[in-house]
Amino acid sequence: MQAEQTGPLGEAGEALGERQPRPGSALTQGTPLRESTPLGGTDPPDQVELAVIGLGYVGLPLAREAASIGLRVLGLDRDPRVVEALNTGHSHVDDVSDEDVRRMLAAGFLASTDEACLARAQAIVICVPTPLGKDGGPDLGAVTAATRTVARRLRPGQLVVLESTTYPGTTEEVVRPLLEESGLRAGADFALAFSPERIDPGNTAHGLRTTPKVVGGCTPSCAARAVAFYGKLVDTVVQAKGTREAEMAKLLENTYRHVNIALVNELAVISHELHVDLWDAIRCAGTKPFGFQAFRPSPGVGGHCIPIDPNYLSYKVRSSLGYEFRFVELAQEINRRMPEYVVRRAQDLLNHAGRPLHGSRVLLLGVTYKPDVADQRESPALPVARLLREREAEISFHDPHVRLWSVDGANIPRVTDVMAAAREHDLTVLLQDHSAYDLPALGDAARLLFDTRGRIFRPGVEVL
Repeated sequence: MQAEQTGPLGEAGEALGERQPRPGSALTQGTPLRESTPLGGTDPPDQVELAVIGLGYVGLPLAREAASIGLRVLGLDRDPRVVEALNTGHSHVDDVSDEDVRRMLAAGFLASTDEACLARAQAIVICVPTPLGKDGGPDLGAVTAATRTVARRLRPGQLVVLESTTYPGTTEEVVRPLLEESGLRAGADFALAFSPERIDPGNTAHGLRTTPKVVGGCTPSCAARAVAFYGKLVDTVVQAKGTREAEMAKLLENTYRHVNIALVNELAVISHELHVDLWDAIRCAGTKPFGFQAFRPSPGVGGHCIPIDPNYLSYKVRSSLGYEFRFVELAQEINRRMPEYVVRRAQDLLNHAGRPLHGSRVLLLGVTYKPDVADQRESPALPVARLLREREAEISFHDPHVRLWSVDGANIPRVTDVMAAAREHDLTVLLQDHSAYDLPALGDAARLLFDTRGRIFRPGVEVL
């Protein structure tokens, strides 16, 4: 399919020409693409356009988008329960409905635990987790395992893309050597690129198609292949200079948020002591039409990105340069302290009401890491609950998206009637402001209410 001409790009004034496969899509280019000989290879007779490794919150939406435009898609996941559920039309990801999965199946999608399916694909995208290890450093175990799996099935002409968040240099220093153990060479026999995921669970305004896709290739020909592939799936493809720049872009995005959240979290502590309403100060500052972006305090940072990704960058700085990334280290320290600060404020509230924290009934509302999703990864609710239990408070919880919740192996009782429970408990702590909660009514019902999300401003309600 021929794309529209985009005009001169880059310092050399080269035109992109026909590298965009989807009419109307756009490309913002860091460096110009140069013409290169297309990577060759013989396609198997039962080929598919895409194989996705890792069918989680990143991989499954990618597979859905590809299937929705008519591409033939396979999914590889090591969890047989996930594979079985998907193949029978059931989703385990908030942003992908059962109906979405049924449409994918009707379009030819198939999930599998058999790596042999990779040999059939023109493009293979790796979307596996990159958590922290026990030492707080990067755990690339899933990435290396997935890469070795690809290497065993790699054939000439394929495109391989890593989407898992990682430190700069991973694609070139870890993924490429493992793939080249196959005897094939990146840029000559197959294409290799990095394209950071930008999935925001629960965000209905910015989905995969409408969020610009950053792509960095190991060589110009690798970049061209990756740009052409993603141009089918998204409206805007942004080409980075290389894989390291694309890897750094993802870490920059989340480190920026991490540091600014730490700033307002520390300001929340300071403002409380200075008798300043920080929430009102943020509201006022937010009226400035330039030079300011509002961040708001929270009981801690959660999710798959902000608590994790900056550690990958600080690890790379320490291991490669021999010194600390001080902004990140300080932000981590501040944000890790917030659950303890929340519990201290809760204890003060009870003390002022003439009750000790020990033996008090405390209701925790919202235990997921963000509103209106079921995802509990790195949620600050867990350390808050742990600290309350250590101080021998009797805790219960409610979350419209979570039925069972345990802390250190202990099942926490779940209430069903939120308003009745708020009236019965000595203290209610709003940890996550799900849209299902009637916050004004909650403010009226609770004996004591501690709002850590800054949503209920009325007399008698304590706000973080």
